[in-house]
Amino acid sequence: MHLSSVCLAKPVLYSYFRSSCSWRVRIAFALKGIEYNLVPVNLIKDGGQQRSEQYSKLNPMQQVPAVEIDGITLCQSLAVIQYIDETRPGPRLLPVDPKARAKVRMISDLIASGIQPIQNLSVLQKVGEEKVPWAQHFINRGFQALEPILKETSGKYCVGDEISMADICLVPQVYNAERFKVDIGRYPTIRKINETLVELEAFKVSHPSHQPDTPANLQA
Repeated sequence: MHLSSVCLAKPVLYSYFRSSCSWRVRIAFALKGIEYNLVPVNLIKDGGQQRSEQYSKLNPMQQVPAVEIDGITLCQSLAVIQYIDETRPGPRLLPVDPKARAKVRMISDLIASGIQPIQNLSVLQKVGEEKVPWAQHFINRGFQALEPILKETSGKYCVGDEISMADICLVPQVYNAERFKVDIGRYPTIRKINETLVELEAFKVSHPSHQPDTPANLQA
């Protein structure tokens, strides 16, 4: 494979340690064995560094992640994951089989579009004091849909026995569920897959407790 000098440059990931979307990209980079430079973006400090004029030029939505790679900037985690899967060697993150690939995308979108955005930081800041029951409600609603789907699609992982983008989406969402005291025991398939995934090195090194910007009291 011929790679240009642009492609050989390390990607730059603008990340917040506890951001689900940033974590997805960190997992994908780890699974692919891609070295990258990380620039922390604190979503709370100074009213949110993602709102700065400089960062807004990278990501007009004022969210993380943003990734500078191969001379372009990508702002959505699933777009980043699919791009590196199409341009980098290493284990495939989307299956070759069209039906399996569609299932991976379905599960990924269910989590990334149907659960996570409704309980992310910007929404919870607007909700205020009711943020915990709000997050619990929408995570439970999403998991009630996800559990029967995974019963049908899963093997060792979300779709069969190969790690995919769906697994990359699942682990950060279960982490959020646990933060908000959702009873994961109600969802045995989700729990079983997650317990398997979190023991893998790519998921460990990318964990929020192991990041350069992780506060000292949250470091593992």
